[in-house]
Amino acid sequence: MALMKLLILLAVVLILQVVSARAADSIYDIPLKDIDGNSTSLKSYQGKVLLIVNVASKCGFTPQYAALEALYQKYKDQGLVVLGFPCNQFAHQEPGTDAEIKQFCTAKYNVTFPMFDKIEVNGANRHPLYVLLAGKDSPFPGNIGWNFTKFLIGRDGKILNRFASPVKPDSKEVTQAIEAALAAK
Repeated sequence: MALMKLLILLAVVLILQVVSARAADSIYDIPLKDIDGNSTSLKSYQGKVLLIVNVASKCGFTPQYAALEALYQKYKDQGLVVLGFPCNQFAHQEPGTDAEIKQFCTAKYNVTFPMFDKIEVNGANRHPLYVLLAGKDSPFPGNIGWNFTKFLIGRDGKILNRFASPVKPDSKEVTQAIEAALAAK
Protein backbone atom coordinates (compact mmCIF):
# COMPACT_ATOMS: atom_id res chain seq x y z
CA MET A 1 0.00 0.00 0.00
CA ALA A 2 2.83 2.43 0.86
CA LEU A 3 4.53 1.65 -2.44
CA MET A 4 1.29 2.42 -4.32
CA LYS A 5 0.94 5.79 -2.55
CA LEU A 6 4.55 6.61 -3.38
CA LEU A 7 4.04 5.74 -7.05
CA ILE A 8 0.89 7.90 -7.20
CA LEU A 9 2.72 10.78 -5.55
CA LEU A 10 5.60 10.47 -8.04
CA ALA A 11 3.14 10.41 -10.95
CA VAL A 12 1.43 13.57 -9.69
CA VAL A 13 4.79 15.34 -9.31
CA LEU A 14 5.81 14.37 -12.85
CA ILE A 15 2.47 15.54 -14.28
CA LEU A 16 2.81 18.87 -12.49
CA GLN A 17 6.34 19.32 -13.84
CA VAL A 18 5.18 18.64 -17.41
CA VAL A 19 2.26 21.07 -17.05
CA SER A 20 4.55 23.74 -15.57
CA ALA A 21 7.08 23.29 -18.36
CA ARG A 22 4.39 23.64 -21.01
CA ALA A 23 2.96 26.77 -19.35
CA ALA A 24 6.41 28.35 -19.33
CA ASP A 25 6.62 27.72 -23.08
CA SER A 26 4.25 30.65 -23.61
CA ILE A 27 5.96 33.99 -23.95
CA TYR A 28 3.06 35.52 -22.02
CA ASP A 29 3.63 33.44 -18.89
CA ILE A 30 7.31 34.18 -18.27
CA PRO A 31 7.76 36.13 -15.01
CA LEU A 32 9.34 39.55 -15.55
CA LYS A 33 10.02 42.76 -13.65
CA ASP A 34 9.33 46.12 -15.19
CA ILE A 35 11.84 48.98 -15.05
CA ASP A 36 10.31 50.08 -11.71
CA GLY A 37 10.87 46.64 -10.15
CA ASN A 38 7.24 45.52 -10.24
CA SER A 39 6.53 41.85 -10.96
CA THR A 40 4.77 41.43 -14.29
CA SER A 41 4.59 39.33 -17.45
CA LEU A 42 3.68 39.89 -21.08
CA LYS A 43 0.07 38.72 -20.53
CA SER A 44 -1.29 42.23 -21.05
CA TYR A 45 0.25 42.23 -24.55
CA GLN A 46 -1.53 39.08 -25.78
CA GLY A 47 -2.97 39.72 -29.23
CA LYS A 48 -0.40 42.47 -29.92
CA VAL A 49 2.62 42.42 -32.21
CA LEU A 50 5.77 42.71 -30.07
CA LEU A 51 9.22 43.98 -30.94
CA ILE A 52 11.51 42.80 -28.13
CA VAL A 53 14.92 44.47 -27.98
CA ASN A 54 17.90 44.09 -25.65
CA VAL A 55 19.03 47.67 -25.10
CA ALA A 56 21.98 49.59 -23.64
CA SER A 57 22.66 53.26 -22.91
CA LYS A 58 26.36 53.43 -23.80
CA CYS A 59 26.46 51.57 -27.10
CA GLY A 60 27.12 52.64 -30.67
CA PHE A 61 23.58 51.45 -31.42
CA THR A 62 22.00 53.46 -28.58
CA PRO A 63 20.63 56.06 -31.04
CA GLN A 64 18.28 53.28 -32.20
CA TYR A 65 16.15 54.27 -29.18
CA ALA A 66 14.87 57.19 -31.29
CA ALA A 67 13.80 54.90 -34.14
CA LEU A 68 12.28 52.39 -31.71
CA GLU A 69 10.20 55.14 -30.12
CA ALA A 70 9.16 56.43 -33.57
CA LEU A 71 8.07 52.91 -34.58
CA TYR A 72 6.11 52.57 -31.37
CA GLN A 73 4.35 55.90 -31.92
CA LYS A 74 3.62 55.11 -35.58
CA TYR A 75 2.19 51.62 -35.08
CA LYS A 76 0.98 51.40 -31.48
CA ASP A 77 -2.64 52.19 -32.42
CA GLN A 78 -2.50 49.27 -34.87
CA GLY A 79 -1.27 46.90 -32.15
CA LEU A 80 2.55 47.14 -32.02
CA VAL A 81 4.32 47.25 -28.67
CA VAL A 82 8.08 47.81 -28.46
CA LEU A 83 9.58 46.26 -25.31
CA GLY A 84 13.05 47.24 -24.06
CA PHE A 85 15.18 44.87 -21.97
CA PRO A 86 18.40 46.50 -20.70
CA CYS A 87 21.42 44.24 -20.71
CA ASN A 88 24.97 44.84 -19.46
CA GLN A 89 26.58 41.74 -21.04
CA PHE A 90 28.21 43.48 -24.00
CA ALA A 91 31.28 45.54 -23.05
CA HIS A 92 29.43 46.72 -19.90
CA GLN A 93 27.46 49.23 -21.96
CA GLU A 94 24.50 49.27 -19.56
CA PRO A 95 26.13 49.76 -16.13
CA GLY A 96 23.39 51.88 -14.55
CA THR A 97 20.59 51.00 -12.18
CA ASP A 98 17.08 50.55 -13.52
CA ALA A 99 16.22 54.04 -12.26
CA GLU A 100 19.24 55.52 -14.08
CA ILE A 101 18.34 53.63 -17.26
CA LYS A 102 14.76 54.88 -17.10
CA GLN A 103 15.93 58.46 -16.54
CA PHE A 104 18.37 58.26 -19.47
CA CYS A 105 15.79 56.79 -21.87
CA THR A 106 13.09 59.29 -21.05
CA ALA A 107 15.35 62.37 -20.89
CA LYS A 108 17.53 61.64 -23.94
CA TYR A 109 15.13 59.75 -26.25
CA ASN A 110 11.64 60.45 -24.86
CA VAL A 111 11.02 56.71 -24.59
CA THR A 112 7.42 55.89 -23.76
CA PHE A 113 7.39 52.21 -24.74
CA PRO A 114 7.56 49.67 -21.89
CA MET A 115 10.98 49.07 -20.37
CA PHE A 116 11.94 46.20 -18.10
CA ASP A 117 14.47 45.23 -15.45
CA LYS A 118 18.05 44.64 -16.56
CA ILE A 119 18.54 41.00 -17.59
CA GLU A 120 21.11 38.64 -19.08
CA VAL A 121 20.43 37.44 -22.63
CA ASN A 122 23.27 34.89 -22.92
CA GLY A 123 25.10 32.42 -20.72
CA ALA A 124 24.25 30.42 -17.63
CA ASN A 125 22.03 33.21 -16.23
CA ARG A 126 20.14 33.81 -19.50
CA HIS A 127 16.69 35.07 -18.63
CA PRO A 128 13.86 32.60 -19.44
CA LEU A 129 12.49 35.11 -21.98
CA TYR A 130 15.71 34.84 -23.97
CA VAL A 131 15.81 31.07 -23.52
CA LEU A 132 12.50 31.10 -25.38
CA LEU A 133 13.58 33.72 -27.94
CA ALA A 134 17.05 32.39 -28.76
CA GLY A 135 17.36 28.98 -27.13
CA LYS A 136 17.69 25.67 -28.91
CA ASP A 137 13.91 25.35 -29.49
CA SER A 138 13.56 28.83 -31.02
CA PRO A 139 13.10 29.25 -34.77
CA PHE A 140 16.03 31.71 -34.46
CA PRO A 141 18.41 29.99 -32.02
CA GLY A 142 21.84 31.20 -31.04
CA ASN A 143 23.53 33.62 -28.71
CA ILE A 144 22.64 37.27 -28.89
CA GLY A 145 25.54 38.94 -30.67
CA TRP A 146 25.25 42.45 -29.25
CA ASN A 147 22.93 45.12 -27.91
CA PHE A 148 19.84 46.05 -29.94
CA THR A 149 19.10 42.59 -31.32
CA LYS A 150 15.40 42.63 -32.17
CA PHE A 151 12.78 39.85 -32.08
CA LEU A 152 9.41 40.27 -33.78
CA ILE A 153 6.56 38.34 -32.15
CA GLY A 154 3.19 37.81 -33.87
CA ARG A 155 -0.21 38.37 -32.34
CA ASP A 156 -0.32 34.64 -31.59
CA GLY A 157 2.87 34.78 -29.50
CA LYS A 158 5.02 33.05 -32.12
CA ILE A 159 8.50 34.33 -32.97
CA LEU A 160 8.37 35.68 -36.52
CA ASN A 161 11.80 37.18 -37.07
CA ARG A 162 15.13 38.12 -35.56
CA PHE A 163 17.07 41.20 -36.63
CA ALA A 164 20.74 41.75 -35.81
CA SER A 165 21.97 44.85 -34.02
CA PRO A 166 23.03 46.79 -37.15
CA VAL A 167 19.55 46.42 -38.69
CA LYS A 168 17.89 49.74 -37.90
CA PRO A 169 14.39 49.62 -36.43
CA ASP A 170 13.09 51.93 -39.17
CA SER A 171 14.71 49.93 -41.99
CA LYS A 172 12.51 48.64 -44.80
CA GLU A 173 13.24 45.08 -43.65
CA VAL A 174 11.89 45.69 -40.14
CA THR A 175 8.97 47.94 -41.06
CA GLN A 176 7.73 45.52 -43.74
CA ALA A 177 7.89 42.64 -41.25
CA ILE A 178 5.99 44.70 -38.65
CA GLU A 179 3.33 45.74 -41.17
CA ALA A 180 2.88 42.12 -42.29
CA ALA A 181 2.54 40.98 -38.66
CA LEU A 182 0.03 43.74 -37.93
CA ALA A 183 -2.01 42.79 -41.01
CA ALA A 184 -2.19 39.13 -39.95
CA LYS A 185 -5.21 39.14 -37.68
